[in-house]
Amino acid sequence: MEDFMHRVNIKGGILSPSELQRIILYAEDLGLDTFHFGSRQDIIFPSKDQNGKLVEEKESFKPDFFAPEVEQNISCSYVSIDIFNSTVWLRGTTYLYILEQFRYKPTLKINISDPQQQMVSLFSGDLNFIASTHEDYWYLFLKLPGWEQVYYPVLIYTWDIAKVAEEIEKIYKKVNNIDELFQFLNESIDTNNRTIEKPLSVGFKPFPYYEGMNKMGINQYWLGLYWRNNKYDLKFLKALCEFCIEYRIGKICLTPWKSFIIKGIPKECKLALEKLLGQFGINVRHSALELNWHLPVGSQKALDLKKFLVMNFDQNDISTYGMTFAISIRRKQKRYFTSVVIEENKTPDAVKDFVIRPTYNVLYAKKFDPNTRKYIVYAQDIDQMDLPGILLELTRTYFQNLGEGDDESYTGSPAKKEKTEIEVYQCKHCQTIYDPSIGDTVSGILSGTDFSELPETYQCPLCDAPKEDFEKMTLEVV
Repeated sequence: MEDFMHRVNIKGGILSPSELQRIILYAEDLGLDTFHFGSRQDIIFPSKDQNGKLVEEKESFKPDFFAPEVEQNISCSYVSIDIFNSTVWLRGTTYLYILEQFRYKPTLKINISDPQQQMVSLFSGDLNFIASTHEDYWYLFLKLPGWEQVYYPVLIYTWDIAKVAEEIEKIYKKVNNIDELFQFLNESIDTNNRTIEKPLSVGFKPFPYYEGMNKMGINQYWLGLYWRNNKYDLKFLKALCEFCIEYRIGKICLTPWKSFIIKGIPKECKLALEKLLGQFGINVRHSALELNWHLPVGSQKALDLKKFLVMNFDQNDISTYGMTFAISIRRKQKRYFTSVVIEENKTPDAVKDFVIRPTYNVLYAKKFDPNTRKYIVYAQDIDQMDLPGILLELTRTYFQNLGEGDDESYTGSPAKKEKTEIEVYQCKHCQTIYDPSIGDTVSGILSGTDFSELPETYQCPLCDAPKEDFEKMTLEVV
């Protein structure tokens, strides 16, 4: 985020119209006319009002209204239930019950999700509860700070999720491995665990189109709404809440894609809702090219880059059906949930006083499936004008391999070549890579020169960082 913004955690991304009304009224008290949705199904207030005054300077500002920086929101896939694919035993009431059991404020990121849907990430949390095929039992995938990623050795019972999460928060810094954690939990709390009979298997599912008015059963509809600039107009949201209250629509669901969905809209009020949308000039027919992007909240630079790329896709009739994209301005971010990542390089300190064009790295998820959690570098140090061509190549590769199965030899390229891992060294300041098989022509280093053979006086050819500021890393090539 470009400025610090105050966050309101919405547990599971689920809130009632009256709860949203309360948040809107407070935002208006602070002089705001819009607010944002966050990637963990939360609500984020701009740091300044429309007149440029800091909201913290307002007399009506109440720090207790917002979540402390260390507190994390619970993300869940309730938003997908009844409108997208789901595990057969999962119900909306199951999610609501689980969320109700969380009586403490988590400092770890918790995801509670269904592997049959593609709207909400399975693995982007610290504690990731993922529904199994056994009714009321969940896998637990741990990505705890300072730990290796690992599955919990048993399935967790639905009614135990909250207390297991709370106990893990208390103890994980005091134990050394998953075996010690498992033993501690067995001794400290009563749980109804179940043996894992087979490992979790998650197949690739294309990203769904989630906007507009859509049928839901026989006599109901659901509505998905999206703002491309993630600035949601408070006057419209207030009117929409009043509509929901009038027609007894009980829940509004936030998505991780900075949009929201309303389910269970009675058939008889569909026309009234369409009139309301029309009165506020709400567009519910965005191209699918628009809806599948993760952008940093409040970053105009990222929004402008997205507009440039989407316009290029549109002008060239490029389809991105089922794919998702992210623009990252944070270095070394590890928790993407998209098929393709466009990662901005940091400007080296050595040239920060000059006006230079930014460059980008392009990564793609193995099999183009974000749930694989493995990203492969496709191109580095790419100028913005060259990005559309690079992304076009990736979309072609994606469609050529779409539906070819989940075999491990899949590399994301049209021909099923074997993958090779190579060790390289990357400058931690500007991300320049030294590849021993190539050498460094700028510095007069011949190909085949191992990094250990470089002179101690060797410097990064881009930012002049010393040799000791290079870090070993592994790249996958095909």
